[in-house]
Amino acid sequence: MAHAPLVILGAGYTGRFIYRAARRRRRLVFATSRDPDAHLTFAQPDHRIFFDLREPDTWTQIPPTSDIVWCFPALPQDVAGTFAQHAIDRDSRFVLLGSTSAYRSGRPGLIDERVPVNRSLPRVSSEEYLRTTFGATVLRLSGLYGPGRHVFDWIRNGKIKNTTKYVNLIHIEDVAELCLLALQHAAPGSTYIVSDGHPRSWADICRFAAEHFQIAVPQATATRDAGKRLSARKVLSDFNYRLKHPDLFTALGELESTRSSRP
Repeated sequence: MAHAPLVILGAGYTGRFIYRAARRRRRLVFATSRDPDAHLTFAQPDHRIFFDLREPDTWTQIPPTSDIVWCFPALPQDVAGTFAQHAIDRDSRFVLLGSTSAYRSGRPGLIDERVPVNRSLPRVSSEEYLRTTFGATVLRLSGLYGPGRHVFDWIRNGKIKNTTKYVNLIHIEDVAELCLLALQHAAPGSTYIVSDGHPRSWADICRFAAEHFQIAVPQATATRDAGKRLSARKVLSDFNYRLKHPDLFTALGELESTRSSRP
């Protein structure tokens, strides 16, 4: 059976990798942006769509009966709901990308999909509305890294602190694959945590960067924020998926080596 067209709403960093992964599967894929010529150069010209959630006149650019991967915060909620009513067909597959910031820090043990989300956050409230009303599959993404988004650069640029706080990460190539699997296999209205399943402390990451790549790291500091430890068991089990990049340190080493080998 032929696939419906796939539309990636707000195709930035994540959308670019989803687009490429879908094209490798020979799917018809469209990518949207408020400035397609500037931000969608990775897509074929006839696959680029001008779309702005706040401008209903642009909604007609979305091909009917399309599958949807929604990449940006679904806000404001009332507008997001009106658009979903317009664009989501009963046969459409609808994946909404959220964030694991929906889960509160400080909870002991592993966090999985049974843990309540923080509905007081406007983004989370809107995601839950789209999930329960329009059958969106919500993928709550942990921190993304990969080509063009290197964890070591966060250290170099002073964006992180050398603490024992836990961080959860996943390679962007695995995110793209899991998005496509969610379109194919996820039950409408389901929720998945998308992470590599191996929480690391920033202290461990800094230590690895310093010892193996001689990267200057910040002085170790104390913190009361233990962070979160996320479980990826459900997403990997339900989709029978083996991560392309299961080990953070191996993947970071490959990214650094690739950069060092460039002329």
